[in-house]
Amino acid sequence: MATEGQPRAQARTPLLLSRLEGSQELVTMAVIIPKEDGVISVSEDRTVRVWLKRDSGQYWPSVYQSMPAPCTCMCFNPETRRLSVGMDNGVVSEFILSEDYNKMTPAQTYQAHHARVTVVLFVLEMEWLLSTAQDKLLSWHCTESGHLQGTYRMAAWVSGLDGVMFPECVCVCIRFDVETRHVFVGDQSGQVTVLKLEQGVCTLVTTFRGHTGSVTALCWDPVQRVLFSGSSDHSIIMWDIGGRKGTAIELQGHSDKVQGLCYAPHTRQLISCGSDGRIVVWNMDVNRQETPEWLDSDLCQKCEQPFFWNFKQMWDSKKIGLRQHHCRRCGKAVCGKCSSKRSSIPLMGFEFPVRVCDRCNDSITDQEDGSRSSYRKPVEGSMWENGCSLKQHFIQKCNDLLKPKAKRLFL
Repeated sequence: MATEGQPRAQARTPLLLSRLEGSQELVTMAVIIPKEDGVISVSEDRTVRVWLKRDSGQYWPSVYQSMPAPCTCMCFNPETRRLSVGMDNGVVSEFILSEDYNKMTPAQTYQAHHARVTVVLFVLEMEWLLSTAQDKLLSWHCTESGHLQGTYRMAAWVSGLDGVMFPECVCVCIRFDVETRHVFVGDQSGQVTVLKLEQGVCTLVTTFRGHTGSVTALCWDPVQRVLFSGSSDHSIIMWDIGGRKGTAIELQGHSDKVQGLCYAPHTRQLISCGSDGRIVVWNMDVNRQETPEWLDSDLCQKCEQPFFWNFKQMWDSKKIGLRQHHCRRCGKAVCGKCSSKRSSIPLMGFEFPVRVCDRCNDSITDQEDGSRSSYRKPVEGSMWENGCSLKQHFIQKCNDLLKPKAKRLFL
């Protein structure tokens, strides 16, 4: 039977080590400094702070940098110690941190946009800085010369990350593939745009349309060449780009907006968290079926009763028109009477019971009904009994799958 999402006993619980206080307004993002007892934070109070752990066990800001506008997002590359900060005025500023993280030197300033910057992404291999903003532009600059390489206008603006960030799992709506120089961008219209970036040239490759809500997270597997997109429509779609067959697998395991995605390639598991308070671990090392396209019809494709807009058939048959529904398994247009059953279909990504026609309900096998995922659900909303947030548990789960050893996390 499919998993019902009941709470399970947890073996490990995140412990609160310290609380970093001092920002006067919203902290828009925080990033862990790898191999250091430190964290970098940016805030709406126009400050960038580098926090280091002192001998007393407390975290104190070793760097306090005032910015000309509220800070909205950032990207930190630990190899080069390059910090890129996006601001509310459309400017992206870059800094180089000293080896001891006690000094921050300005490097470049880019007038990249004319509206609030939502995402910044530094690509070390290309020496490129990609950014998006509420002006609907994707722009990329060369960090060596500081010159603008190009721009592309999206269908809608791209939302950014809200909260914590760490190297193995960045829940943003931009992904870049270094090998092919393709960038994947998910926007507020629910569309995922695939672009190929060259020196000064941007080429539209294709667009993926499958979500009915805004794209909230993207995750890219460069080995299998699979893209995962999460959305405010509660769904996740796996786009099999490497298969070159246009396969798209829908995953339905949340009852609210998908907030974050992380993929563990060595175990082939996808981890997702949502506003419903659930963390779902999807087994992607199994065969899944693509969800069928919904068929159009003026009549129920089972009992042939007319739908309510088919006035001619309603008049000829002297029958009241019915409301149209769709079977999630076969995609046929059916009336409510012919689709009164509900069933989970994990083979197609439906972990919750969904509408199916009577014929499909009778033919669903045990193989189709077996769950391909596991759940961890907080007791109340998005909070566990011990007060730790959903995001803490999401990060812990990602850490367990990606690098199974102890980590300190900063929120």
